[in-house]
Amino acid sequence: MSKHRSGFVNIIGNPNVGKSTLMNALVGEKLSIVTSKAQTTRHRIMGIVSGEDFQIVYSDTPGILKPGYRLQRNMMNFVDDAIGDADVILYVTDTVEKPDKNAEYIEKLRHVACPVVLVVNKIDISDQEKVVSLMEYWKGQLPDATVIPASAIEKFNLEKILDTIRALLPEGPAWYDKDTFTDRNLRFFASEIIRENILLNYKEEIPYSCQVEVESFKEGEEKYDIQAVIYVMRDSQKGIIIGKGGSALKKLGTASRIEMEDFFQKKVYLGLYVKVDPDWRESRGELRRFGYEE
Repeated sequence: MSKHRSGFVNIIGNPNVGKSTLMNALVGEKLSIVTSKAQTTRHRIMGIVSGEDFQIVYSDTPGILKPGYRLQRNMMNFVDDAIGDADVILYVTDTVEKPDKNAEYIEKLRHVACPVVLVVNKIDISDQEKVVSLMEYWKGQLPDATVIPASAIEKFNLEKILDTIRALLPEGPAWYDKDTFTDRNLRFFASEIIRENILLNYKEEIPYSCQVEVESFKEGEEKYDIQAVIYVMRDSQKGIIIGKGGSALKKLGTASRIEMEDFFQKKVYLGLYVKVDPDWRESRGELRRFGYEE
């Protein structure tokens, strides 16, 4: 009988290359929110895949960026931690971005002790010639890495990624119960679903100025009763979130509730409120409260 393998596979890469889509596809659950906007993922979110003789603990991380304020500096700390504590690094690039973007992270990958699997994502929107050229480029940049072309959205080559990772995992017991698929609780996913819908329904700086906090999460026989606060940085943003006669907030609440009911497989009552907190992105205390600082 083959020995049991387990380990932490940390997913890193620049914004919008499809890291969250790839992790969701590999885990088979929608754990990381996915939109076309940068900074969609703010936390490290774990997705766990278990088989009879293996357990993979995937960790999705924020997209690499040049930090402009404390929240972003903390997000980049999550990325640096992910490089330092991985058993396998899954670096995701795609057929669209400039390959030399944030080159200092490629330099870091040349010196890591663990194996690197590099995924060239979004080959479904490219052509064979460009994909072959990118594969050669990345083999030159990271000669020790395993380079795999893939399409997370079309679920192409996921099996190859899985098999490659399984072979690279160290031998060892499972870290989590075999029926666990994430380290996050339902309250966290409720707040992420609301934040995803803010990203989808509001433009420009609004999503980046917002933080969602679930103040109460009560589980009844028939339904979940969820009360959540959306924090914004200015009164004008509060007005935009609420909309004329409360119309925008109502639309946001309805979209979030429908998605929660699908995710939780249970009826949801959702109360949404908006408050102004001018300094939340820079305040160490606030960032700690929202889970961005130790």
